[in-house]
Amino acid sequence: MQGVHHIQTQPPTNPIKLREARIPIRPTVVVGEFFRWSVRIVFFLHLILVTILIIFLTIRGLLNTSNNHHFHPEKWFPPLLTSAACAGIVGFTWQGITSCNPSKAIKAAFWLSPLLTCAVGILFFLIGSAGGIAAGAVAVISALIQSLYGCWVNPRFEYATTVLSVSTASPPAKTTFIVILSILASILYSCLSISGIGGATASTTSLDPLFISIILLSLAWTMHVIKNTVLVTIARVKYMHFACGAYFDTRVASTTRSDTGSARAMKLLAGDTDEFLFSCADCYSGIASAGVAYGNRWGFVHVGAYNQGFMQASIDTWEMFRMAGLETLINSDLTGAFCFLSGVAGGAICSLLSGIWALAIQESHPTQVSIYAFLIGYFMCRIAMAWPQACLLAYYVAYAENPQSPQFDSTIPVRIQELQRHQAWREQS
Repeated sequence: MQGVHHIQTQPPTNPIKLREARIPIRPTVVVGEFFRWSVRIVFFLHLILVTILIIFLTIRGLLNTSNNHHFHPEKWFPPLLTSAACAGIVGFTWQGITSCNPSKAIKAAFWLSPLLTCAVGILFFLIGSAGGIAAGAVAVISALIQSLYGCWVNPRFEYATTVLSVSTASPPAKTTFIVILSILASILYSCLSISGIGGATASTTSLDPLFISIILLSLAWTMHVIKNTVLVTIARVKYMHFACGAYFDTRVASTTRSDTGSARAMKLLAGDTDEFLFSCADCYSGIASAGVAYGNRWGFVHVGAYNQGFMQASIDTWEMFRMAGLETLINSDLTGAFCFLSGVAGGAICSLLSGIWALAIQESHPTQVSIYAFLIGYFMCRIAMAWPQACLLAYYVAYAENPQSPQFDSTIPVRIQELQRHQAWREQS
């Protein structure tokens, strides 16, 4: 699909001009531009250096295999390489289910994730090593927290299903192609990382744990950059659709500048709800609220639409939510939790596959294999779920800018009224 194709008459109010009137855009400063370019240079430089390190570790590991009787490449690599392929299949299938039936996908994520996490915990206990027992305890406790959280937010499932269905209707052209390309790139880098980790595991030097840590950090950073790139690309296209009634070519949207390297760090500092299980948000809600205003996933929409820096985009979008009275609605949104639990479920499936395989063939590193497989599965599923999340982010941001646009139905106003009635009932009781 080339250029711009209007699918509805353009609304009488120009949402972009409205945005400019309500929230003035500060001129881009030289320091900000320098920082963004520096992050990009550092990211690509790190890819080159880590790739060189992986090649070195792989070659060295293969040469030292004969001297290490506790490491067998023919037993170590197949479970992990299979888990990488499995993660791609699970991720692609899961985003397809989300697109076709959001209701079942949301319910499945909230109930399957704790069950699968508990199963992974049992697997670690069966492994019996000190590390396995510690990981098993963490997994079981995490499963319990997930179960309690699922029960607590159960009343929100209906609205979450409705808003996800509305926002993901008519996905942009080439969305499937973008998802497949992202998953293939993730599988490729996962296999490369597995190779390097295997090479380091086969050796016995004191620096090998450090090398493994570096590779895992690189894997996490690269996966998040891929996910954020998909978020920015799809969010821009869907935002233009909701704001202007038009669809732009995804190839044009993908050329926009984005702070994908630094955005992940900002989200962690902001205490974003994607990692709600480990945040204890109620204990420091004041600090988290201030942090969210300067770094939140909603900022990705303006990063894509206006080429803003991530921090400035986050400030602008959160200010719009505040002025539109959407803060309560945004804070109760389940999309972040849904995508997070989808990633946990995908990671658990891969961990069970690789861990059981490693135990069956008497691999000497089943704990490490299971953990690496979980991380790969988690990151891969998060990448696959990036496009539905991007659609919903664009939906909320476009609505906050112009609630009267004919592009929107009564989904958000009805939900706001429900929240207000619930708040009034709580104050009276």
